[in-house]
Amino acid sequence: MSHFSTVKTQLRKKAPLLKALQSLGYLPQEQDLIRGYRGQTVKADLAVLTPQGGNIGFRLNPSTETYELVTDLDLWKETVPVERFLAQLTQSYALNTVLAATAKEGFEVSQQKSNVDGSIELVVTRWQQ
Repeated sequence: MSHFSTVKTQLRKKAPLLKALQSLGYLPQEQDLIRGYRGQTVKADLAVLTPQGGNIGFRLNPSTETYELVTDLDLWKETVPVERFLAQLTQSYALNTVLAATAKEGFEVSQQKSNVDGSIELVVTRWQQ
């Protein structure tokens, strides 16, 4: 019997997802198997292999075109609950998406501030000629 759980997200693009995972201190690998209960495995498009045994994976759902979190929740050993992990990941993903879009339009980040409430303020500038 499989113990893997799938959690829907709104994460659609691989590049900002990779950057978000890295900014949270994880080392994601592309296309790997993640381990679960009693050594069971499942394939993921992105995998974070943890030494505690409960790996974290993301796989693309073709019908929704979003990446879903796949993990064995019984083996979750991260320092925050899965809901908080997803909130942090989503915030980092959004930040990376905004930074990529502003850079593409020729803007530069002149100020970035993390507030005590967890929000992030950005000031971007662009020189006009």
